[in-house]
Amino acid sequence: MQFVWLEDFLTLSDLGNFTRAAQARNVTQPAFSRRIRALEDELGTPLFDRCATGVTLTSAGAALRPGAEDLVQRMRQVVREVRRVGSEEDATLQFAATHALSFTFLPSWMRDLERLSPVGPLRLVSDSLRGCEALMLQGDVHFLLSHHHKQAPGLFFPPRFKSKVLGHDRLEPFSAPGPNGNPLWTLDGDAKEISYLAYSSESGLGRILTATIFDQQPVERLKTVVTSHLAAALKSLLRDGRGLAWLPRALAEEDLAAGRLVPASVEDRWNVHLDIVITRPALHQGSAAEDFWSRIPDNGRLHLGAINLNTGRLR
Repeated sequence: MQFVWLEDFLTLSDLGNFTRAAQARNVTQPAFSRRIRALEDELGTPLFDRCATGVTLTSAGAALRPGAEDLVQRMRQVVREVRRVGSEEDATLQFAATHALSFTFLPSWMRDLERLSPVGPLRLVSDSLRGCEALMLQGDVHFLLSHHHKQAPGLFFPPRFKSKVLGHDRLEPFSAPGPNGNPLWTLDGDAKEISYLAYSSESGLGRILTATIFDQQPVERLKTVVTSHLAAALKSLLRDGRGLAWLPRALAEEDLAAGRLVPASVEDRWNVHLDIVITRPALHQGSAAEDFWSRIPDNGRLHLGAINLNTGRLR
């Protein structure tokens, strides 16, 4: 039996869908399905009931889950301990953060923490949400910083993971201004076709848009002309007038102040309010990581880097 099969089993039991589980594990769906089947063959019993809408655990699968969670957590703890002893990694905080938050929220938030006491060495990996999720699931980072919305909950649920809300932001549609200062592309007019700069499936912001805006009010007028998992890349194309795109308000703030971008709608129904959250495994992660976690308040009062939604400016 391979250890990776147990990780696959837990991911599929959490998500209940082969496609999403394969994406979370960064493998193709056929390869992921073969690994699940290999685990079932090894144990000699089906672990999942399969149907058109997804999968659920069989009684055998439900019996396996507690032991699988324990084994996976213990193995990851052993791996981290070996790394700590071999390279003194325990003193370095391992962070994964989505690209947008790496540029906007993270620097100011870290400065706020360091006003109390030094944070110490930190290793930061900036990636798409899918890449960050993979690092967390593989036990390669202590913490994950990402945007969150309850309608797009992601992969990390109690009791295996813990989260704290650090601040708030807002996802809004923007456009470059035309000669008269009005948006070149707007959701408020009657244009039959609107050029759209879209997020790819790797993007957490794209997932949130799909789960909130597009699942509730499909916009058939949007014609996708560019797709990227990088909000910063879409912002550059926005400034060139290539189309309309949704950006976190914090990422767009400087360009709004300079007049390089303008809101693409005056209607609040196109805006999505977001939480900024930090996530970690529930398993003990070493003294440096545990000390850092204990310094993060639960009420968010420390977090001066969050966007002030009343003024639209960073605090």
